[in-house]
Amino acid sequence: TTIISPVFRKREKEIAAYSRCGCDMQYSQLRWLLSKSYDTQIGNQYKFSSIRDYAAFSKQVPVHSYETLFPYIQKMIEGKKNILWPGQTVWFAKSSGTTNDRSKYIPVTRESLRQCHYAGGRDCISLYLQNNRKSHFFSGKGVVLGGSLRKSEISDKALVGDLSAVMIKNIPEWANFLRTPAKKIMLMDDWTAKMEAISNSVVHENVTSLSGVPSWFLALIKYILNKNRKTTLTEIWPNLEVFFHGGIGFEPYIGQYKALIPSPNMHYMETYNASEGFFGIQNDLSDKTLLLMLDYGIFYEFLPMENLESPEPQLLPLEGVETGKHYAMVITTNSGLWRYMIGDTICFTEKNPWKFLITGRTKQFINAFGEELMVHNAEVALTKACQETNSIIKDYTVAPVYMTSKDVGHHQWIIEFEKQPDSLFHFTEILDTTLKTINSDYDAKRYNNMTLKEPEIIIARKDLFYQWLENKNKLGGQFKVPRLCNDRKYIEELLQM
Repeated sequence: TTIISPVFRKREKEIAAYSRCGCDMQYSQLRWLLSKSYDTQIGNQYKFSSIRDYAAFSKQVPVHSYETLFPYIQKMIEGKKNILWPGQTVWFAKSSGTTNDRSKYIPVTRESLRQCHYAGGRDCISLYLQNNRKSHFFSGKGVVLGGSLRKSEISDKALVGDLSAVMIKNIPEWANFLRTPAKKIMLMDDWTAKMEAISNSVVHENVTSLSGVPSWFLALIKYILNKNRKTTLTEIWPNLEVFFHGGIGFEPYIGQYKALIPSPNMHYMETYNASEGFFGIQNDLSDKTLLLMLDYGIFYEFLPMENLESPEPQLLPLEGVETGKHYAMVITTNSGLWRYMIGDTICFTEKNPWKFLITGRTKQFINAFGEELMVHNAEVALTKACQETNSIIKDYTVAPVYMTSKDVGHHQWIIEFEKQPDSLFHFTEILDTTLKTINSDYDAKRYNNMTLKEPEIIIARKDLFYQWLENKNKLGGQFKVPRLCNDRKYIEELLQM
C-alpha cells in the first residue's frame, strides 16, 4: 500500500480543483459530448454541430424519459451503429431501480466504462486513502458482489446484465489480482449457488475491502458466518477495513454491519454508481454527504421538484442550483443518454465543491395527503427510532392508507426487524416525532390528526422481503425493495404473504 498509494496523489489534486473550476469543467464536458456525437442519429436530428453554448443546447435538445429514448436504444441493441453514441454498443446494463415488471436497458459504451465507472472505482480508492493514510488496503483483496450476464432477448448482438456484471466482465486482467472471487463465480446466474461458491472461494483469502449493495452483502455475510460457525466477520477477515456501498440507503443497515464487523478499524464509504453513470462519492468519512463527480463524461442539469409536473420544465445547470432544495437529476452522458431524467432526487448541502444527499426517487415518495415524504426522511426517522429503542431493521416499505368517510388517512409501514424493539408503541412514537421534526409538510398534516393520523407499523415475518423478491425472480444484483410508494400495489402483495 505504501508503494502504490502515491499513484493516487495526482488525482487528489485534480478532485480538489472541483471547488475552483467545477462549472467550467461541466461546460467542457458538454462541449466534448456534443463534438463526439455530431454524426450520430440523435446528433443529426437535433443539429448538435450548430450548438455553441448551454442556452442553445437546452433549447434544441428536449428532456428525455426512458420511453422516449427506448426507440434509439432498441436500434443499438439490434447492432446498429452511430445511434445515440458513435460506433456500436455491445453492452447494456439491465436497470431495475425498484421491482417494476419492466426492465430498462441502459447503454454501456467503452467510454462510459473507462471514463466514468472505472474512474469512479479508482477515485473511491483515492479518496479513501486520502482519508486513511494508515490504510493497508492493497495488502489484501477486495470481495466484489455482482450480478450476471446473458444475451439480449431483442438481439444476440447485445449482452445485458447488471452494471456490476458488465464491469466485472470487462475489467482489466491485472485488476483480478486485487479482487476475489474469480470472475466466473462473480458472474454466476443462480443466486443461491453463487453464495455457496463465493463463500467457499473467499473464506481463506486476506480480505481488506468489500464492494456492493448493503442488503445483498448482508445476506452473503450471514451465509458465510453461518457456514463457518462464526459470529463476527473479523474472525474470518481480521484485516477488513472498508466497505464501499451504494444502491440503497445504508442507514437501516448500519447497526447490523457494526454488530457483525466490530472492528474499530472498519470504515464505510458511500458511492452513487448507477447503471446510468457514476455520480458521487463520499469524500469525507465523517460527513455523509457525497461529492458530485464533475469530470466523468457527464453533464448535469437539475429540475426543481416543484416544477416536476410542468409541461415545459426549466432546468438548471450546476451554477444555478441552491443548497437545501430538492432537485430531480437530469444527465447527458458518454453512454448516449441525452438530457435523460434518471429518476433520482438530490439535495445540495454545499457548493464549491458541490456536495449532496440522495433524497429519493421521483417515483418513490408519498404525497397522498400533501406530506411530501421522501426516502431520506424515512431513513433518518428509522435510524433515530432504532437508536432510541436498541432495535435493528432488516427491510421495510411504506404506503398510504387513504381517507375514508369515517377516518383520516395514515401511513402503513411493513418492517422486518433483525432485532425488535421492546415497545412497538415507543418505536412508532419516535418515528412519528422525528418525521414531524425534519419534514414541515408532514408535521402540518399531522396537526391534531386532522389530515393524517399516527403511522401504523406491521411487523413482517422473517425473510418476507427476500421471499417476495424471490417470487419475482429478482434476487441479487440491482433489484431492491421499493421503500416509499404513493399507491398500495406492492404493500398489498406483501400483506397477502
